[in-house]
Amino acid sequence: MSKTTRATQAIAKEGIAFTVHTYEYDPDAERIGMQAAEAIGEEPRRVLKTLMAELDGKPVCVVVPSDKEVSMKKLASALGGKSAAMMKPAMAEKLTGYVVGGISPFGQKKKVPTAIEITALDEPHVFINGGQRGLQVKLDPKDVQRTLGAIAAPVVA
Repeated sequence: MSKTTRATQAIAKEGIAFTVHTYEYDPDAERIGMQAAEAIGEEPRRVLKTLMAELDGKPVCVVVPSDKEVSMKKLASALGGKSAAMMKPAMAEKLTGYVVGGISPFGQKKKVPTAIEITALDEPHVFINGGQRGLQVKLDPKDVQRTLGAIAAPVVA
């Protein structure tokens, strides 16, 4: 497994301190983010999942703790839209250039508006997908928000 991806290159380019962590990805896991948290031995609230959604028909990215679910109503409100819905996996892959289970908010093919669950900013560190299945990066959540230009808001159900 390569530890250099578009995501890790994008993070490094920003001068952000991070470490790379690999784990055995389980394609049959019911909840990918929870499986990642267990595999790396970290609290699920600190392992953030990256989800792609559509806000009023336009793509957006949302980053939330792996043990939480996104509230589409709260997401729409946070990003100033009327309605949000999860993006179909094939569309998410095409838009980001990553495969589902390996989608990172960093280094996506096209920059889209991003929201991050505000409670994640209270953590001393978080893990985010590093751009491929079985690869997580550990970094400061405030660096995540700043680098992505993400709106910090309560977006979980």
